[in-house]
Amino acid sequence: MREVLAALRAIAEPTRLRLVALAAEGEWCVADLVEILGQSQPRLSRHLKLLTDAGVLARAREGANIYFRLAETPGGALARSALARLPEDDPHLTADRHRARSLRAARARAASAAFQANPTAWDELRALDLPAAAIEARLLADLPPGPLGRLLDIGTGTGRMLELLGPRAEAATGIDLSREMLALARARLSAAGLAHCALRQADMTRLPFGPASFDLITLSMVLHYADDPPDVLAEAARVLAPGGTVAIIDLAPHGDDALVRRLAHRWPGFPAPQLAAWLSAAGFVSRPAVVIPGPLTVHLHLAARPVPAPAPQGAARIDA
Repeated sequence: MREVLAALRAIAEPTRLRLVALAAEGEWCVADLVEILGQSQPRLSRHLKLLTDAGVLARAREGANIYFRLAETPGGALARSALARLPEDDPHLTADRHRARSLRAARARAASAAFQANPTAWDELRALDLPAAAIEARLLADLPPGPLGRLLDIGTGTGRMLELLGPRAEAATGIDLSREMLALARARLSAAGLAHCALRQADMTRLPFGPASFDLITLSMVLHYADDPPDVLAEAARVLAPGGTVAIIDLAPHGDDALVRRLAHRWPGFPAPQLAAWLSAAGFVSRPAVVIPGPLTVHLHLAARPVPAPAPQGAARIDA
């Protein structure tokens, strides 16, 4: 009862209810919210702290910024229920939504301009003229059917994997080191209406998640940037739940040294047996790689983290 009452008190104020409505549609930092609502930073920071303390909003640091989103808690669920009872044409909420969309578009344009001269900043499947549609279709066909549970996209870039798989995920998170890429991903997810997808600035070798946090992990055109791919796979295994799946899309060996230098790749593709050996060392059971031809050959690797066998029951005690 205490948690419900705290959440009710937290949202029972006009500005805080507007903040909750914005957080239900995606992530925002304080500077964004100041611009959208036209209120002072100290005032909004107090409201955000109250909502966070009540368990209505969740917060995550990204560099110097802190991003807020609706929490996956009873307080967050209660807030969603309250929002569902608000009229769609409420003038304050309508104005907030319009300003939020304009701000997202402006952020995306700024991030896009910062990357115009750098082709590695974009979706590499398309930047390298690889058969993206065929690759994505094969990934969808080979993943387990039905809901995907909790999804983690490592090296999310512009968020294409989240856009593709997010509708089937219970919750989804994308990580990337680049703030500009995260800005592009936020714009993409907002346009797709995927408010349950979160984004975090993080290193793929030090994931900020606990053990067994996810049911599916994707690494699309990411592993060839890693200094130590086995470390990345070991970290993925740590945060993947038993019975979960890891899906890796990456280049087969191509021998194009100019491409490696131009795009700053650490690896010129991976032989399928090498990647299978790394997956095995990390504790995965992998399927044979799927070969997808194109200007550069692409491999799709799917592997599972086994469910531990139940411990054998002890022998029945025999009393003398």
